[in-house]
Amino acid sequence: MQSPSGTSGRPGDSPRRRRIRAGASLLAAALVVSLGAGAVPAQAAGTGPRPKPSDSLATPGAVTRDPSSAALAAADKAAAAAAADGIADRPLMGWSSWSLESTNYPGVNPGGNGNWLTEAHVLEQADVLAKKLKPYGYDYVNIDAGWSRTTTWTPGFDEYGREIASPERFPHGMKYVADQLHAKGLKAGIYLAVGLAKEAYRNGTTPIWNAPGCTTADIVYPDLRTTNGWDSSYKIDFSKSCAQKYVDSQAQLIADWGYDFLKLDGVGPGSFKSGDNYNNVPDVAAWRAAIDKTGRPIRFLVSWSLDRNYAADWKKYSNGWRIETDVECYCDTLVTWNNSVKIRWDDVPAWTPWAGPGGWNDLDSLDVGSGEMDGLNTDERQSYMTLWAISAAPLYTGDDLTKLDSYGLSLLTNREVIAVDQQGIPARPVTPTGPAQVWGAKNADGTYTVALFNMGSLPAKVTGNWSSFGFGGKAAVRDLWQRKDLGTYDGSISATLPAHGSRLFKVTPKGGAVKTASYEAEAGANTLVGGASTAGCSSCSGGTKVGNLYNGGALRFNGVTVPKAGVYEVNIRYVTGDPRSATVSANGQNGVTLAFPPSGGWDIPATLTVPLQLHAGANTIEIDSSTPVYSPDIDKVEVPLSSR
Repeated sequence: MQSPSGTSGRPGDSPRRRRIRAGASLLAAALVVSLGAGAVPAQAAGTGPRPKPSDSLATPGAVTRDPSSAALAAADKAAAAAAADGIADRPLMGWSSWSLESTNYPGVNPGGNGNWLTEAHVLEQADVLAKKLKPYGYDYVNIDAGWSRTTTWTPGFDEYGREIASPERFPHGMKYVADQLHAKGLKAGIYLAVGLAKEAYRNGTTPIWNAPGCTTADIVYPDLRTTNGWDSSYKIDFSKSCAQKYVDSQAQLIADWGYDFLKLDGVGPGSFKSGDNYNNVPDVAAWRAAIDKTGRPIRFLVSWSLDRNYAADWKKYSNGWRIETDVECYCDTLVTWNNSVKIRWDDVPAWTPWAGPGGWNDLDSLDVGSGEMDGLNTDERQSYMTLWAISAAPLYTGDDLTKLDSYGLSLLTNREVIAVDQQGIPARPVTPTGPAQVWGAKNADGTYTVALFNMGSLPAKVTGNWSSFGFGGKAAVRDLWQRKDLGTYDGSISATLPAHGSRLFKVTPKGGAVKTASYEAEAGANTLVGGASTAGCSSCSGGTKVGNLYNGGALRFNGVTVPKAGVYEVNIRYVTGDPRSATVSANGQNGVTLAFPPSGGWDIPATLTVPLQLHAGANTIEIDSSTPVYSPDIDKVEVPLSSR
């Protein structure tokens, strides 16, 4: 059942600066329910860099919702069609300009934020991309915000209200740049913000290209309501016949220039805005239709921090969606661990079921190649790329490619790690999302990708148990970062990791499936405490789950029988659309409060493995909401027939 919970629900006339997500990771404490971002006040227009809206807490009791079966089917159909046409059949790889535009690293933006972006700089990066990274699959070049603006961020438009290149930055125009990129065997990407830019309105008199009688007054609301993450545009009213014509005109222009990729930014619901003014699903649908009309295969990404309630819409109309804020720190490096690389470990699981051929979860730029400029140590750089790769996320670096160090180049060009990403099977956490985390996925060839992470600030031992993945016995292990076979491991693999460190393995089972006993949550022998109750769940075992575990409500599995005393790796099959916590105990002893990451939807089960000390014979396992927050709904538990 969909139990209530506490949940979370660029431009303008200056360079956009995204908000820095402050504070420790909410799930890393393994004790609290994550509260996300709701609406924030509109930013005032200005002439200097403008921060991204900051976090605010949504109303407690809000809850994510799942799409209808019809909406899900339509999304899946659209994604499959895009993949069949070769558009986004695999995660994108390449380079993007915003990390360098947004940094205060000495010498990069001496004239002010965003001034790095020029034709010469882009083509210089493209030269290095073509020579050093294209052989490994990196072939997209995304020109981000600022290409149509002067260095003082005054925008430029043609007579039809369409953005055109700033002569100051791109003296030869955008078609020239695309032609140059294509000549290097690369693909060209470009950026726009959603809505009608205020400056393009021109008192409503701007004519629309290829639409006789239509002007900008005919495509917006009479009250000139604003939209996007910065309120820098007027909201387009797609009930008006001229509105689609305007989007068509923009799509045709970038197609005529030869662009292969479009990033549409500031899209809501998301971008830290909510409400009707910021619902840009009609815009995204209009862009999809407009791109299709051009006949050019343009890969289409929407951004940023998008609302997962609308995941089916993003998947239906686009080929990728940013699940989080900018990864850049807007400081004297490109990124930092805290602002905001590490938050991705918390936010990815909710989106995992949505990723696949035709549309991918975008985690933003992968800034691991330039050493000191990145703002990370070597362990953090490896963990950063490991998460992106196991999540099947687009791999586009924002580094200065002319200053790649040898370690960064080795990360970006590890073919075995790239193969994990490009196979397109996103991994999930299989342990509670505390400091020591184990993530993994079953690969198409029957092997497993297993990643170990230490999210803590001190060295820690992290263990991945084969039973978490459904197999037992011995398995051959290959270290993908070290590119060497480690031999055979029985039952698990462990590593002592430095702070923020990681290991990445390919595991080939030699035995069969682990033997387990399964106990359904809704079984009559169990005890439901407080308001706990059963509800339907079509994807759950038996079609039923137990939920409403709230404020002391609990589910007690009775008669869990094992042959001898010991520690057993118990799999808890749970369902939740939002981050939740629960206290788990065996025989009323040593209860531990654990963080359960989102399973991806209220009808999508996921599994976490929890070690429990059990007696020989019958035991009870209790999952309890001991605090006034909701715990996840429970499908079943699986108990191995042998201890570790």
